[in-house]
Amino acid sequence: MEKVWELFIILEDRPNALGELFNILNKGKISIECLGVFVDSAKILVNNVDKAKKILEAKNYAVEIREVIKVKVENKPKELAYITERIGHVGINISHAYGTTDEKRKMITLILDVADVEATLALFK
Repeated sequence: MEKVWELFIILEDRPNALGELFNILNKGKISIECLGVFVDSAKILVNNVDKAKKILEAKNYAVEIREVIKVKVENKPKELAYITERIGHVGINISHAYGTTDEKRKMITLILDVADVEATLALFK
């Protein structure tokens, strides 16, 4: 489990909004490591958050850099239950979660947007 920084990007809810975003990142040679896309926003982990933020702001995107938790676990429901319940039982809210699996679907990389990053990290030390 580690603290990482994601980009929180406001998107228009219209056709090709996501394609345009990815094209801009591609032209800037920004690699996406993990992403979650919602009705009017995207949350993404990239190889260079500062460069990506600068590129997107130059194209008039509203962008924030936010601290989140990244954890890699076995892709089993009991693992996800253990982590999320432990966080919730101490009163820390998880406002968003998204993830991706490896090629063989054995491991999941889970991104958690939690109310208290430091307290969450301390739970798992």
